[in-house]
Amino acid sequence: MSDYTMTFELVDADNDGRISAVELVRLMEVLGQPVTLEAAQDGVRRLDKDGDGLIDVEEFGAFIQR
Repeated sequence: MSDYTMTFELVDADNDGRISAVELVRLMEVLGQPVTLEAAQDGVRRLDKDGDGLIDVEEFGAFIQR
């Protein structure tokens, strides 16, 4: 298991194998850097390569490894 996979699992609060904009909002709140849902949705769109509106572990890993 890679480091980014472990991080992904922490962010994936509902354990469905994908990160949603709502999960990003919650993460940023916990980190003390709140963002709007719209900003989180924009972030998901930028990372979402397959167009399903969510970030999967491969998309997350590609972003982390840049």
